[in-house]
Amino acid sequence: MRERLLKMLLCGLLVTTLPALADVASLEQSWDEVMYRHDPATREQALETLAKTAHAELAANPNDAGLLIWYGIIVSSQAGEKGGLGALGLAKDARASLDLAIERDPAALKGSAYTSLGTLYYKVPGWPIGFGSDKKARDYLDKALTLNPSGIDPNYFMGEFLFEHGEYAHSKTYLTTALAAPDRPGRSVGDQGRRGQIRELLAKVENKLNDGAPR
Repeated sequence: MRERLLKMLLCGLLVTTLPALADVASLEQSWDEVMYRHDPATREQALETLAKTAHAELAANPNDAGLLIWYGIIVSSQAGEKGGLGALGLAKDARASLDLAIERDPAALKGSAYTSLGTLYYKVPGWPIGFGSDKKARDYLDKALTLNPSGIDPNYFMGEFLFEHGEYAHSKTYLTTALAAPDRPGRSVGDQGRRGQIRELLAKVENKLNDGAPR
């Protein structure tokens, strides 16, 4: 009887945890499709629709760190597509969601909140226009790499950050690691798209190094 009760409880826990996990996976795959296979001309609108879906899931699961992270990623991507000063409100919304994700669970999704915050901080303009900060960007990316040292995203974005700051040899090291990162389950579209970006940036790095840029 006791064993049967335990099985029932475990089944109940499984049922209550599966929806949030499925929602995160669905958001990941939908974002991959939008970013790497969607028509660029309508990508911003697609991201806006996806952000509404993520917001609805988050309303039902407000403490789910994974959902908070993906809402932040989607909205920050939307900001990137929108561009200009009109995107600043979206960037702030993304930052708030990612900050909250770290409060809930710093290690969620292998520290993806740190990766996304680091990226936001170096892509958003600094004061007095926005909240951008190269120092904070590097700190967050370092934290992301501590949690996920072989991950494709933290290594790619650190490589991109270093490239933008003229640290070409260091950039190459991180980009090479990113290119060799293990595949992520259910993320074949995203992995293929990201590796394309890595190869493009590596080619630029090699050109800089071959032109005599500091190693």
